[in-house]
Amino acid sequence: MPARTESFPDRLAAAVRRRGPLCVGLDPRAASLPAALLAAAASVPEAFEAFSLKVLDLVEPFAGVVKPQAAFFEQYGAAGMAAMGRVLHAARARGFVTVLDAKRGDIASTAAAYADAAFSPAVWHADALTVNPYLGADAVEPFVTAAAAADGGLFVLVRTSNPGGGLFQNLVSDGRPLYRAVGDAVAAWNAPTLGACGLGAVGAVVGATNPRELAELRAALPDVWFLVPGYGAQGGTAADARAAFRPDGLGAIVNSSRGVTFPFHPADPAWEAKIVAAARQSQAELTAG
Repeated sequence: MPARTESFPDRLAAAVRRRGPLCVGLDPRAASLPAALLAAAASVPEAFEAFSLKVLDLVEPFAGVVKPQAAFFEQYGAAGMAAMGRVLHAARARGFVTVLDAKRGDIASTAAAYADAAFSPAVWHADALTVNPYLGADAVEPFVTAAAAADGGLFVLVRTSNPGGGLFQNLVSDGRPLYRAVGDAVAAWNAPTLGACGLGAVGAVVGATNPRELAELRAALPDVWFLVPGYGAQGGTAADARAAFRPDGLGAIVNSSRGVTFPFHPADPAWEAKIVAAARQSQAELTAG
């Protein structure tokens, strides 16, 4: 697998410095697509691809990172997955850093196969992959190895944005929440991967809907990139997300999916302008003060 010319953490830092920390989630839903675009497509996967490519055009001035959610494409089988592959490759060709949001988690050769698919130029060729650490170190380390070989990155679930995330993540173990133990493991995997920007290739998913934990984890993990979901439609604010950043303005990318890509009614003829306005506003909020 050919190596990229710049490390993942430094590619991500360059994207954030250039366009700010907004990460646009590509979560296409047939019921929410522009009605005219959906009607013109031969299939739902074709409509997903056309819509996602148009979103890339519209948000390019405001975001350097995009995050396709695999489930929305995979539900349409081979055609949906092929569409996702073309979207990922198009995003990379346009200079976006790509995060494949698939939340993989398995052991040994199965984990290695998931990782190879995520990073291989012949398959998804993503810059980064989201990973579920619940199975432990032997489930994460194959992903760490594959990411390093591909000059790619990982984002490991640590303290998620969903309302039920605390059911397990907040359980107290040895006098501290379980998410802190996961954060420590992320720090250990991340330490050998630091780039020139001072951050590494093994990041953490920490939700903007948990601002106290977000600040706590930033203090504990100063050289770890954070992927911050929960901003926008899930109720997290730019003020909540601010705790994710280091003093130099790096350290986090903040995801918005529905808030940027679906700020319109399907029958609205001005849907493109509304996506542009939402992306511009999100960029401004996340880079203010």
